[in-house]
Amino acid sequence: MNYLRGFIPWIAFAAVSTIGWQWGALTGLALGAWLLAKARRAGVPADALILEACTVGYFAALAAVAFALPDSGLRHYSGGLSLAWLAVTAWATLAFGRPFTTGIARRQAPREVWDSPVFLRINRVLTAFWAASFTVTAAAAAVATAAHLGTVASIAVQVAGFAIPAVFTARYPDRVRARLTAGAVAAGQEV
Repeated sequence: MNYLRGFIPWIAFAAVSTIGWQWGALTGLALGAWLLAKARRAGVPADALILEACTVGYFAALAAVAFALPDSGLRHYSGGLSLAWLAVTAWATLAFGRPFTTGIARRQAPREVWDSPVFLRINRVLTAFWAASFTVTAAAAAVATAAHLGTVASIAVQVAGFAIPAVFTARYPDRVRARLTAGAVAAGQEV
């Protein structure tokens, strides 16, 4: 569940934005900066903090726009824009061969597996799943906003956009390990 910690600013942004998008952006920025600073003080390497760094950058820009132009029509699409930013971040980490989930997973996995093909493959799949989920959710949030479906629909879309990949992230590595173990046992190898 270390993955969810990095999304706290985004979830807080969605919740606080109901009283004003500028306050949601400021809350996201404050929480993002706090999480980033806390992790760096704890010695977490920068490659494990890609999500946190991109979060701070996004919310700094969004807060500046939101306070400068509080009545901008952009405010209606801030949920979708946030998810689009997360999608771009996730896809970019894949494109650069540094899936954002890898740094997070290294906080939990023993060092001896970090360079294994299985560990790297799991993180590519997880990051791709998050990226696809963010992409679909950003589009769904934009449609919900454009169709004036209301706050409840928008929140439901955003919750699903985080919950589905979170469940996948929790289950997928165990399924891969179980499949590998079953294959090794079937081949008569020691596990």
